[in-house]
Amino acid sequence: MFARTPRLLLRPGWIEDAPALAQAIAHEDVAFKLARLPWPYRVADAQWFLGLERGEADVNFLIFLRSDAEPQLIGGIGIHDDETGEPEIGYWIAPGHWGRGYATEAGRAVMDIARNGLRLPRLVSGHFVDNPASGNVLRKLGFAPTGQVVPRFNLARQQDVPCVLYEADLDPAADMRRIAA
Repeated sequence: MFARTPRLLLRPGWIEDAPALAQAIAHEDVAFKLARLPWPYRVADAQWFLGLERGEADVNFLIFLRSDAEPQLIGGIGIHDDETGEPEIGYWIAPGHWGRGYATEAGRAVMDIARNGLRLPRLVSGHFVDNPASGNVLRKLGFAPTGQVVPRFNLARQQDVPCVLYEADLDPAADMRRIAA
């Protein structure tokens, strides 16, 4: 599964991407914002991640900046089951590319896949309280805060960190019901 946006190419990661992945993600500022990323992050970690078995319907992309030159790996995005088994969207962007709307652009493509390709009725997500920029992205994607802040283990920090929870209803009928109300 692949996706293209005006500025980005989203594609599965290949083992050959391990050095570029390690270089793009191996920043303390990224690791401390993601729940499942080890720190320090090495090429061996990237090789392990890229070597994981994936199903046909798995949504797990590396984000590449499209340009006239060779595409540049700038992030990652995917849908995985959270701790309760609900489909959860997660993403990261390399620090040199923050603030340019890439997470929102990639997120819209993945939300479209979730809604129209996978026919998921709902997605959840969250962000650590010390990462409000991720909350801005989630709200732009149509997520609403649930009102819950829960402890979530952060592998890089080796501790629980307060996490703000969000949800998005992907059922088109729900949109129509809200408009009619």
